[in-house]
Amino acid sequence: MFTGIIEDIGKVKSIEKRGAFGRITIETSVSLAEVAIGDSIAIDGACLTVTGKSTGSFTADLSDETLRVTTLGDLKSGSAVNLERALTLSKPLGGHLVTGHVDAVGTIKRKTAKGDSIDLEVDIPAHQMGQAVKKGSITVDGISLTIAELTATGFKVAVIPHTLKRTTLPGKPEGARVNIETDLIAKYVEKYFNAGKKGVSEDFLAEHGFFKKN
Repeated sequence: MFTGIIEDIGKVKSIEKRGAFGRITIETSVSLAEVAIGDSIAIDGACLTVTGKSTGSFTADLSDETLRVTTLGDLKSGSAVNLERALTLSKPLGGHLVTGHVDAVGTIKRKTAKGDSIDLEVDIPAHQMGQAVKKGSITVDGISLTIAELTATGFKVAVIPHTLKRTTLPGKPEGARVNIETDLIAKYVEKYFNAGKKGVSEDFLAEHGFFKKN
């Protein structure tokens, strides 16, 4: 589990693809002293398992699923990536609950400068729109952001100067592909209603113990 608060901008030291699988090595300034082999680190929002580490770098394997549903297969040596170590009970939950399981790849449609900030418009697949809510949380390349507005094909977010300084978003041009993870609660709400629960009725409230029917 993660928070969507980026800890470091890492750099891809190497990436190898072996058929449907791969391996990636990332250089980082974040301390790896408390990161053990088998621990999780999110790279651009995708949760990966640390399989090796040395001073200033770590290695993770890339499954065929990861290469298929995320942008990690697009990375090259020297690419900048957002990094976050897994959430611990002693770590503040500054963003929102992020699983690191990328739901879809979106596309940056438009970047508009607003002083030191930017407005970012992102298109996402149509089947993800039901999990996007105005004023709700969404993760873009591992970054916890708040949806300011929904569009016909995606959403808009306002990115503050602090986030721009500490993430890879400034280097992402219009047309760039980004990893999207929708809000965890929104997924369960959508599943609930898609299962045939169309609303909160008197019978529903009685069934769940809110009051007794006469």
